[in-house]
Amino acid sequence: MKALDYARAHGDRFLSELNEFLSIPSISTHERHRPAVLEAAEWLRDRLLAAGFPRAEVMPTPGHPIVYAEWLPAGPVSPTVLVYGHYDVQPPDPLDLWRTPPFEPTRVGDDLFCRGASDDKGQLYVHLKAVEAFRETAGAPPVNVKCIFEGEEESGSPNLDPFIQQHRELLAADVGLISDTDILDRDTPAIVYGLRGIAYLEVEVTGPAGDLHSGSYGGAVHNPINALCAMIASLQDADGRITIPGFYDSVRQLEDEERAELAKVPFDRQDWLQEAGVKTDWGEPEYTITERTTARPTLDVNGIWGGYMEPGTKTVLPSNAYAKISTRLVPDQDPAEISRLIQRHMKAIAPPTVSVEVRELHLGDGAIVRRDSPAMQAACRAYAAGFGAEPVFKRTGGSIPVVATLQKELGIEAILMGFGLPDDNLHAPNEKLHLPNFHRGIETAIHFFQFLAG
Repeated sequence: MKALDYARAHGDRFLSELNEFLSIPSISTHERHRPAVLEAAEWLRDRLLAAGFPRAEVMPTPGHPIVYAEWLPAGPVSPTVLVYGHYDVQPPDPLDLWRTPPFEPTRVGDDLFCRGASDDKGQLYVHLKAVEAFRETAGAPPVNVKCIFEGEEESGSPNLDPFIQQHRELLAADVGLISDTDILDRDTPAIVYGLRGIAYLEVEVTGPAGDLHSGSYGGAVHNPINALCAMIASLQDADGRITIPGFYDSVRQLEDEERAELAKVPFDRQDWLQEAGVKTDWGEPEYTITERTTARPTLDVNGIWGGYMEPGTKTVLPSNAYAKISTRLVPDQDPAEISRLIQRHMKAIAPPTVSVEVRELHLGDGAIVRRDSPAMQAACRAYAAGFGAEPVFKRTGGSIPVVATLQKELGIEAILMGFGLPDDNLHAPNEKLHLPNFHRGIETAIHFFQFLAG
């Protein structure tokens, strides 16, 4: 295929361009980096135009802008692919743990170290270069391509859903394409087809009007920390099953066929225990570790505090106690409904000696996509052609909320075609991108567009 030959011949230039992109410190969470975020958006727009997109623009939001591009050469009868990615990056802290400067792309062997290399600049740039290869060899890509690249993913995407809701017609497509995940190893591609959602809350338990002396009041006034700990302890049984009434009502059960598919994902229990730094696993015994961490809902206390926490002693009976609680949710569980169930349950189980307030901090939908759709079949063929191996289907325990948004707002499913590796150090010092995957990713994207066109 001529597009593949072009991509291979221009790989060094593609990498040089990526280095320019990575050098821009587009940290969305820091206000002082707002000019750099805009610079990255404008750089990306210019590269989209250079790749052949006749329309590419930086579109404002109440926060950081969204870069939109489209090339619709194939007409209304051909598939339209909506490529999503994000050009913002995590802060590089702690700086002293980086072996190379975080915004100076540094090649070490086959790896490129820089913040954003894998998450997500390097992965999204794959698709620009695939489109460019078609332009230079065939005049245009074989399918219609739209792109939406946001600058706030690392700060919660507060303006993405409203933007999509306001631009449904502009963003109309047949399938979404997202490269923001990893594969199993350098030679074993994987497609994520299931993502968990989240409901994140903060609980405040209040007892006496003010802090009291524990020697004078202990034993007669209920300590809010003690009460909160007892309440939290009652939320799960000894095997990790969540005891909140109604919590499992909408949980989609794992069918035998899907469990067999998940069992194909390579897993070594001893390696996992060592990686986690624990003596043994814990949780619902009727499910495997892979199933528990990707396809079952969870409840975890992420923080708990109250009373005196400084060095030394202070025999205080505190007025307040606090906890942050998150639940990871599987498809069909509504985060808003789960939040309501938790709030109602925490107030119901609170002893009459304290009062309880529950604040909702963050909600996100889970998603699951079909493994037998034409687009998924095209993705499997593309991976096989680009990597020389059939992809493994897997779920992930984390969340990519835009997948559910595309389903709800645009009525399309997304193909999660990732090219990162599990050891790419996302959100950590020494983030990297395995360069052979960058180049094979471009070839895989070329194959995907071609196979999708039929």
